[in-house]
Amino acid sequence: MPISLVSSLPTHISPEEHKTLSASTPASFADIPPVLRHQEPNVSVTLEPPLEGFSAEDGANGTLYVIESVLVFISATGKGFQVDYPSITLHAISRAEAGPSIYCQLDEPPTVDATAADEEEDAANMRELVIVPKDSSALEPIFEGLSLCASLHPDPNEEDEMDDDDDAFVDAGEFETFNGDTDQELSEVGKAALAHIESIIYNPFETKAEQFEDAEEDQTAGAAQPSEKGKVDAPEKSNQSGS
Repeated sequence: MPISLVSSLPTHISPEEHKTLSASTPASFADIPPVLRHQEPNVSVTLEPPLEGFSAEDGANGTLYVIESVLVFISATGKGFQVDYPSITLHAISRAEAGPSIYCQLDEPPTVDATAADEEEDAANMRELVIVPKDSSALEPIFEGLSLCASLHPDPNEEDEMDDDDDAFVDAGEFETFNGDTDQELSEVGKAALAHIESIIYNPFETKAEQFEDAEEDQTAGAAQPSEKGKVDAPEKSNQSGS
């Protein structure tokens, strides 16, 4: 299950405990419990569509746990849920009008007994998870923790698709080349959805990279222009010959 109800936290350890266990050279590193990468109290969450058995009241306040194995939210009411990282197809910092938050899209696979038509409809449905910490400065630590944990759980379906692509040879002449622009390629609904996502997401990694590039340019410009203190006047040549 991509998302499931829980009432307690899974086994985990702190980064400090992980360092101690790793330094002790255990018999198997696979036996070391997953690490808690970030814990954030006073968080509210919203699920759309709602998760059965988890009410809006349950999501009003609780603690978020970014653990290497799963993402967990435990409400102040005692109820909670956990999300498998491979099911998180998108996570980003949102600057929407409702306020800063972590926006996630969760993949909802079709049910086993679904018909072919139902499978196509279910595959298009995505569950949205919005995480709002009371302290907005926690957005970047949560995002970075999510990014790290997600990198530990690559989507196996993507690897299978890459393997299939390696063995596939298609005659390009069988397909008509698209010569239009982006507006012609996307439907009106698609353009609206794309514009909405681009308007609310914010990538802190991209911002930090831009700041680093600007700092490098400033340093380069400063090195190319020597200061007044660095200038040395050449001695004037004397026209008088020595006696």
